[in-house]
Amino acid sequence: MNEAAPPLIIGHRGAAAVAPENTLVSFTRAFADGADGIEFDVRLTRDHIPVVIHDASLKRTAARTGFIAALTAAELAATDVGSWFNRRFPAQARAEYARATVPTLAQVLELNETHNGVLYIELKCEAGEAHALAARVVETVHEHGADRACVIESFTLAAVAEVHRLAPHLRTAALFDRSLARPLPSVRAILARTRACGANEIALHHALANARAIAAAQRAGFPVVVWTLYNPARSRRLAELGVRAVITNDPARLRATLRT
Repeated sequence: MNEAAPPLIIGHRGAAAVAPENTLVSFTRAFADGADGIEFDVRLTRDHIPVVIHDASLKRTAARTGFIAALTAAELAATDVGSWFNRRFPAQARAEYARATVPTLAQVLELNETHNGVLYIELKCEAGEAHALAARVVETVHEHGADRACVIESFTLAAVAEVHRLAPHLRTAALFDRSLARPLPSVRAILARTRACGANEIALHHALANARAIAAAQRAGFPVVVWTLYNPARSRRLAELGVRAVITNDPARLRATLRT
């Protein structure tokens, strides 16, 4: 019996445990730390440019007011989103982090030309924006010849369906989280929703990624991605279960774990 291939190690927002999330410096660090790829969030600016940032506003990572949808890509390119990390994590602080700004999706695709990593691109959709964001991301990926490197994912399954409609050859993933506000989705519901939006993979919060769910997804033909995790025992168990990828804030630590 052949052993399962080791899972891909995907840096969550780059190497978010040791560098300011969703910045070029964080992505570069993730690859330097042995990541097979990176996962990051994309939103649309006022001028309809896909940029890489998790939150809808700048409050947390720039300590200022302003919503991504109300700002231009040029304004965000001049916005410091690294100094907060130095203040919050002084043991990890570096002077270069204070120069980190909000990158465009195009810049991340260009950076990846050097690394040839797997890119999990999460679409963060404002109300009514799913189709527009999906279209701009598909267009940008095509323009950079990055189709084979990318997996487009979202909790907004309408956006995943739109990516599949626009570019059926692009890999997509349906994201599923746990929530205290509603019952956990059943395995049957997860599979049904994944099929309905045309996704190729299932991306599960680690609390949903039990052996039964993973086996059911694999039987249905869906590789499983698990996020966001750093726990040595769980990581080894997920590797044994044959998941496609584990998304982690600290790629170096996870790689060390899976090598032991």
